Amino acid sequence: MKWSEVSVHTTHEATEAVANILHEAGASGVVIEDSEEPGKERVDQYGEIYALDKEDFPSDGVIIKAYLPVTSFINETVENLELAIEGLRQFSLNPGRFTIGITEVDEEDWANSWKQYFHPVKISKRFTIVPTWEEYTPVESDELIIELDPGMAFGTGTHPTTVLCLQALEKYLEPGQTIVDVGTGSGVLAIGAALLGAKHITALDLDEVAVRAAQENVTYNHADDRITVLKGNLLDSIEEPPDMIIANILAEVIMSFSQDAYQLVKPGGLFITSGIIGAKRDEVRNDLMAQGFDIVETVLMEDWVAIIARKGSE
Repeated sequence: MKWSEVSVHTTHEATEAVANILHEAGASGVVIEDSEEPGKERVDQYGEIYALDKEDFPSDGVIIKAYLPVTSFINETVENLELAIEGLRQFSLNPGRFTIGITEVDEEDWANSWKQYFHPVKISKRFTIVPTWEEYTPVESDELIIELDPGMAFGTGTHPTTVLCLQALEKYLEPGQTIVDVGTGSGVLAIGAALLGAKHITALDLDEVAVRAAQENVTYNHADDRITVLKGNLLDSIEEPPDMIIANILAEVIMSFSQDAYQLVKPGGLFITSGIIGAKRDEVRNDLMAQGFDIVETVLMEDWVAIIARKGSE
């Protein structure tokens, strides 16, 4: 199958808005190449190795890439993207002198070319993410290995929001608990929960590509007996109250079902949320508290936030 790689070169200010426009155009995920990324200082807390080549990034601003099926309407889609991005100015967002490019790529090339940049990485005290195509020998006796092939589900497990969630699971999950993972993507959080001793995890995603990738990763990690991967919209298909709900998705989506999460999770249960940019932190915190949650902890990594909230005991 052929795909159209649509790339938008724009400003840092407009990054989130342009990414959302691409999502609305039909992209199930985006790749962001940030000119500031190679120069960022990172805390080497768990032995991570960062080696970024400046040649792989734009000289200024950001390039946001999305992949859309090749159709006869692609030119019309690009015209609509131009109008939508130009329209950001009326909302006081400056996309700059943005440019849009299109490249046709083969699905196999797209699905595999990025693998040369994905290597084993230790992301917490116990978790190490290892690509399924690489050999790795644990260096700690209690190290937990998550074998991962994201495929086209856009999730290598090393993004700050995922790291924050896995660290929260490591801190708060108790063996024998039941978990719901909303927007599971590649399944990394569900697998992490299983390795930590969760009794059962229901992993949900609305994207069929993500559902397939997650199921494959669950099998790679020998967790089929504890993880059920389903196509589902948020918590609509969940009836049995879990001990914990995890959601590593956009702030707006978290707030759209926070009331359902509060009603569903067991008394004393946790709602672990991430995927929240720093500017949305207070808005999400206030929303969770308005639903009845108590805020247990708020954790920041780079400009991303995870909020751990607890439902009071009844």
